[in-house]
Amino acid sequence: MALPQQHLTLDDYLAWENQQPEKNEYYRGEVYAMVGARRVHGTVVSNLNRRLAEQLDGTPCRVFTEGMKLQVADDAIFYPDLLVTCDRADLATEMIFRAPRLVIEVLSPPTQACDRGLKFAVYRRLPSLQEYILVDPDARRVEGFRRNEQDLWVLHDMTEGPALEAASIGCTVPMAQVFDGVEPPAG
Repeated sequence: MALPQQHLTLDDYLAWENQQPEKNEYYRGEVYAMVGARRVHGTVVSNLNRRLAEQLDGTPCRVFTEGMKLQVADDAIFYPDLLVTCDRADLATEMIFRAPRLVIEVLSPPTQACDRGLKFAVYRRLPSLQEYILVDPDARRVEGFRRNEQDLWVLHDMTEGPALEAASIGCTVPMAQVFDGVEPPAG
């Protein structure tokens, strides 16, 4: 099926998207094809999924990876690299999540600007979201943004620290485990 050229409603997008072999994101009536992931991207996503899932065992929270749709209001559906939800409705859904506590995006050169800009601006509209973490495997940078008591987002640069700290879910992943299987940058 060809990519639709006209603006789509959310319902039209969902009907179309569910028939597609590839993932496409939706924002304000526009459809955007997802970029294919590189090996390092998949490695970091897999590392984080495994480590966070282990730590969340026995809690009401679960981690989900790239194939899950996250809806923000009626104008956006994205596929975050990882999301953690503790919401009962989310834990019962088959397709669309709406109340994550944590979203993690693993950056790549083609998606970095969107993940830092548009997606973060849209994700901040989710009342449930407490933390947004960006992981750059090429530069080995980890930056977390946490919502504080005043509803302001505060940067926590974890790059030089010993671990990625996902404070919103009480999890910590040592940097060596975050980047396990990823060669350090040359230089």
